[in-house]
Amino acid sequence: MTDTSSTPPTEGAAQAPRPSRLHRLMRFIPLIAPVLLWAVPCWVLLHSGQHWPLPVTLLGTALFALGLICMPLAMVRGHGRRQQDRAAIIGDTLLGGSWVLFTWSVLLGVLLRLALTVADVGASQDRARIVTWAVLAVTAALLAWGYAEARRVPRVRRLDVQLPRLGAGLDGLRVVLITDTHYGPLDRARWSARVCETVNTLEADLVCHTGDIADGTAERRRAQAAPLGTVRATRARVYVTGNHEYYSEAQGWVDLMDELGWKPLRNRHLLLERGGDTLVVAGVDDVTAESSGLAGHRAHLAGALDDADPDLPVLLLAHQPTFVDRAAAAGIDLQLSGHTHGGQIWPFHHLVRLDQPALAGLSHHGPRTLLYTSRGTGFWGPPFRVFAPSEITLLVLRSPHTATSLQR
Repeated sequence: MTDTSSTPPTEGAAQAPRPSRLHRLMRFIPLIAPVLLWAVPCWVLLHSGQHWPLPVTLLGTALFALGLICMPLAMVRGHGRRQQDRAAIIGDTLLGGSWVLFTWSVLLGVLLRLALTVADVGASQDRARIVTWAVLAVTAALLAWGYAEARRVPRVRRLDVQLPRLGAGLDGLRVVLITDTHYGPLDRARWSARVCETVNTLEADLVCHTGDIADGTAERRRAQAAPLGTVRATRARVYVTGNHEYYSEAQGWVDLMDELGWKPLRNRHLLLERGGDTLVVAGVDDVTAESSGLAGHRAHLAGALDDADPDLPVLLLAHQPTFVDRAAAAGIDLQLSGHTHGGQIWPFHHLVRLDQPALAGLSHHGPRTLLYTSRGTGFWGPPFRVFAPSEITLLVLRSPHTATSLQR
């Protein structure tokens, strides 16, 4: 394998991307979201015709008010300058729980009550109380299931990907993708080790990590990330930064991954050769890198492909699917990304789609570019995954030339 460096990252910086619709919307969400997340369920469950005894109403309302106050305070203490893990766990759990409760308060609060009314089930108070108990039961079940899904070792998702320009000598190349491990306030060192053990059963030629390793600095999360050093690949282990690295001293993560035996593809590429054919394996920093202010960090595709033969197929690692527009313009064959978590907690995926061109799976872009978007290996923030299971991905690259030669 040949290591080919890019041009220096500080030269010829590309123009910073314009803020997306989601980023503009996000400016207002911190102001109104906590109120909506707690006030809507409070009204649906307690004040919409249930006529609970006064102590129940007062206690329930006080609990919702406490959640509204504690959640943002804990989030600030946990993810702000203080970085208190215990506060982060409390804030994240309240955020996930309130999101699920809000979602099903709205859905069942409207649909179930309408169905009960049409069916003429009971009096108005009875219907209101049925909705309350249904919302609480569904929320409890989904949170229990979502917590188990978030903490389990991800299932392996296998698929064949045919690349028209891939040479016959590279047919069957096994590429394993992990991403968005998000080691954080909840200690997941044992989980990390089990993930790496699962990866090692897949007999990968190439193992890729497309960023968002952790929430916190490399020094702080080293114990959870250390098992990554046990991952095996016959050819290479490669890594690119995600946006969360730039909240947590990104260069420290680049250095740690290098120490663990992973090759950071910071706007550079490797040449993977087998059977007389060659694949360019390239990587770019996350699109948020340049705005981080870290010297030399930016997404520079031209630098990543510098001196690469344009006739060779290219596998590109880029954390965010949104980078695929640039990849397609450059004629990249396959881009591997993460970032979306598949939405993580339904129906948050609708907001993710405002920001990204793909949510999960394989998609086509431009005349020849394929994009595979992983739902992620870990979870961010709320320790729940609802209708968005995590994954370890095994992509087997296929060459059409092998099939053609067999037909002859």
